[in-house]
Amino acid sequence: MIDSVIRVGVVGAGGNTKLHHIPKLQAIDGVEVVAVSNRSVASSEAVADEFGIDTVYGHWSELISDDSLDAIVIGTWPNLHARVTIAALEAGKHVLCEARLARNVAEARRMISAAERQPQLITQVVPSPFTLPLDATVSRLIGEGFLGDLVAVEITERSGFADPGAARTWRQDTEISGVNLMTLGIWYEPLLRWVGEASWVMAAGKIVNPRRPGTDGGFETVDVPDHLDVIGALTCGAQLRIGISQVIGHAPPNGIWLYGRDGTLRISDGGLFGGRRDDDQLSPIDIPDGIGWRVEEEFIGAIRGTEPIRRTTFADGLRYMIFTEAVWRSIRERRTVILSELS
Repeated sequence: MIDSVIRVGVVGAGGNTKLHHIPKLQAIDGVEVVAVSNRSVASSEAVADEFGIDTVYGHWSELISDDSLDAIVIGTWPNLHARVTIAALEAGKHVLCEARLARNVAEARRMISAAERQPQLITQVVPSPFTLPLDATVSRLIGEGFLGDLVAVEITERSGFADPGAARTWRQDTEISGVNLMTLGIWYEPLLRWVGEASWVMAAGKIVNPRRPGTDGGFETVDVPDHLDVIGALTCGAQLRIGISQVIGHAPPNGIWLYGRDGTLRISDGGLFGGRRDDDQLSPIDIPDGIGWRVEEEFIGAIRGTEPIRRTTFADGLRYMIFTEAVWRSIRERRTVILSELS
């Protein structure tokens, strides 16, 4: 039986918020999504009409000031994550923040400091979703010694030839996205779950399409690389290689490879494949222990005190921000960056 209703307000109702957060919160017994503030009143009203939300606010600060709200979902771009999170915590509200956590390490640290000042409040950042159903199985296999000693991890994601006439997106503007380079942090986050963090990185990035059409008929500058190569080492002793590109096609298959002295695991196309030393090839592996997407359930469960936040804590968000900023600095400063420099 639910003792009291949890009333939720939404700041920024983008694609993921409308696909997951709003409807899945509304599906939980004793939870009501009652207020929304989007980028404009018109877009806020459209979301309110779509999901039956009672109240529309013209600015996010007005929503934060609503004393009837218990929790805030932040679905904005990263440039507002720190400001809205800190304001919400100071107003005594639990926070579920869309990924990536912040624009840079400094903002992430301010968010964590604000959370530490309000230890009675729950904070959660939306996890990297790509491997959620596989995480428990991959971790279990590694723990059972399927790989033996881990030698190397390789990650590749190449999305095909770019359309040079496509408009610039927010992800290609550092003022909005900060040091978050394409999907780099999204891929690094599951590595934190499986094998731990990196110790150093060296990276090269290239902006293949530096100008894109703008909304006013002119052109806008792209200042985030659209082709990236990273090498480094993990604290567990394995080497790391990551290649992400939004501009090349006819490339090898995308995926994650974990190479050990005694076995190999490959994650690709939503599946898990593995082979031991004496196997002729990799074979599909059953995934019986995956948890999948349950972000909203976990958030509400943590507020009600029935479970902790696992996917993902602000502390883990800071860990992937340290990695992405280290890669960013390596590109700009043309040097190897030790992650402890940012810790």
